[in-house]
Amino acid sequence: MGSEYQASEEERTLLRSPEPEPEPEPEPETTETETAETETETETEPEQATADHHPAPLSDPPPAWLAEEEPPIEAAGSGDVSDDEFVANSVDSDLISVSSSVYAHTYERGRRYQSYKNSRYPIPNDDIEQSREDMKHVMLMELTGGKLFLSPIGEHPQKVVDIGTGTAGDAYPSASVLGIDLTPIQPLWVPPNVEFIVDDCERDWLLENVDLAHFRFMAMILKDVPLVMQHAYESLRPGGWIEFQELLGRPFCDDDTMKDDDPFKVLYEIAGDAYERLGLSTSLPAELEPMLLAAGFDNIHCKVIKVPIGTWAKDKTMRLVGLYQKTAVTDFISTLAGRPFKALGLSEEEGQVRLAYARQALDDTRVHRYFNYYYWYAQKPQLSLEPSEEEQEPSQDAT
Repeated sequence: MGSEYQASEEERTLLRSPEPEPEPEPEPETTETETAETETETETEPEQATADHHPAPLSDPPPAWLAEEEPPIEAAGSGDVSDDEFVANSVDSDLISVSSSVYAHTYERGRRYQSYKNSRYPIPNDDIEQSREDMKHVMLMELTGGKLFLSPIGEHPQKVVDIGTGTAGDAYPSASVLGIDLTPIQPLWVPPNVEFIVDDCERDWLLENVDLAHFRFMAMILKDVPLVMQHAYESLRPGGWIEFQELLGRPFCDDDTMKDDDPFKVLYEIAGDAYERLGLSTSLPAELEPMLLAAGFDNIHCKVIKVPIGTWAKDKTMRLVGLYQKTAVTDFISTLAGRPFKALGLSEEEGQVRLAYARQALDDTRVHRYFNYYYWYAQKPQLSLEPSEEEQEPSQDAT
């Protein structure tokens, strides 16, 4: 967590300002015959475009709930993007104030890791990582139009539990927001309705009547996801919601511009093997439906959002999102040189070479890579107001 990343005014202006339109040229006079021919050509263009378009299928056929997955992202043309379109902005850092008993850290290969409760979390918690998390938060806000979550909890929730992420205190001042994290990096100044505690969400929750249990980038690192879902289910009020916002840990491409030997793709395949060695599953974000059902949830939704890696998209908002994603992932892959590469037995020198090739590959906007972000949200069943069958049946002793 940490301080919230703020996009610069120039970035915001770019999003608010439409692309300049060329001055209209005077229309030449046309005959009725020419007009009819033009209309006929216009009507047939979409059909021709559809016939010529053959997107590359994913390796596995998508299950039925992927109906909400988005279409391919349109790539920008050669004249759509200027070299100085986006200007980087710094991230402010905040002080923290938490009990010193949870300040234990370890240092490996120049990065700081939290060690509370002997955590297996393989990603650092230093200032670099906090800035990356802030940038990812702003990226998701741009991606969803400012929505912190997709669960329909109403306008006046009373209690929100936020696991391993930022707060919803500003958006819902009437709600009591409890933030739970393993690492003590929360800001000192927070809204009065927000409280942070350093704890393990896999332990029993002493909570009740919660409107929303919110998780972001947590499914892959939890030791026992079904257990945490059960804790959330027991703490939610009837009709309350649980939501997971998760990144599927491998890049995709819809137009064959990312080849099998792409250095970035190869790096993520190696990273997946490393995380498996550490007991983590990078595929878990796509596999939460049966766990939610087993925990008792119904009304399950899954929205899959494609996020470009880099500024190759035609849409300006998606280019900004892609810039955030590229910056965040460039910082992230440097963490692979720590615990993940050590788990594979790779030397630091070999790891740095692979990282350098991957960073270089990310600068090529001709390769249209993207990540899939999964938004899972499900509801605890409402209490039934109808009498049970036993209550409806007349007593056998009735006369």
